[in-house]
Amino acid sequence: MSEQQEMTIIDHLRDLRKFLMHSIIAILVGAVIVGLNIKFVFDHIIFAPKNPDFITYRLLCKVSEALCIKEIPITITNMQMTGQFSAHIWTSIVLGIIIAFPYILYELWKFIRPALYEHERKYGILFIVVSSFLFLLGVLFGYYIITPLSVNFFGNYQTSNEITNMIKLSSYLSMIRSTVLANGIVFELPVIIYFLAKFGLVSSDFLKENRKYAIVLVLILAAFITPPDIISQVIVAIPLLILYEVSIYIAKWVEKKPGTDLIQSK
Repeated sequence: MSEQQEMTIIDHLRDLRKFLMHSIIAILVGAVIVGLNIKFVFDHIIFAPKNPDFITYRLLCKVSEALCIKEIPITITNMQMTGQFSAHIWTSIVLGIIIAFPYILYELWKFIRPALYEHERKYGILFIVVSSFLFLLGVLFGYYIITPLSVNFFGNYQTSNEITNMIKLSSYLSMIRSTVLANGIVFELPVIIYFLAKFGLVSSDFLKENRKYAIVLVLILAAFITPPDIISQVIVAIPLLILYEVSIYIAKWVEKKPGTDLIQSK
């Protein structure tokens, strides 16, 4: 390996370190902002889906009286000495990631930009805006749709009237964190497919031929991240299937563009 090649590797490692450091700093800034307002965050955001007057429940009630939520009989408890402190820290970090996500994408684009063709570099703003929009859309979908459906279903589920739902704080927070972040990532499917198509790892024909398997996987994923009732699963499956169909058109668009390889040949 020549000295020039060694310097190229060192430069890449330096850029990677810069990307990681800047991303971590952005997350910490977001976490500090959340941490300084943690009481508001818990009272008006984290615990909002367990209240019958949550906006999702009010909208469902307007659709039909049969869908009105009158009570969610759960009590959040803390069973560990450090439980509330840990909840404070981890909630701040997770929300810090969500807040910093557009900036992290910006830093990621700066990192991969040297490996792109000249005509591809002009799509930087589009990449950041679309990826941020899809991630935020997934986060909102997870928070306003899946989370209240899950809280209502499991909060009202009873095997006996003798049992009181005393939910551990860590369990409640874990469900919200995993639901919100998982949906944020899942909604990035079109962007992921774009880059996989650029690498030549997937094609529109491959996605079309495997559509039936994708539908099965989507239904399994919907069943995994939602309460075990058919209505919730259909509500979640529909946007995921739409994203898959959009991904097919994105892969087809990439195939028509010149220079399908993401990495430039040196």
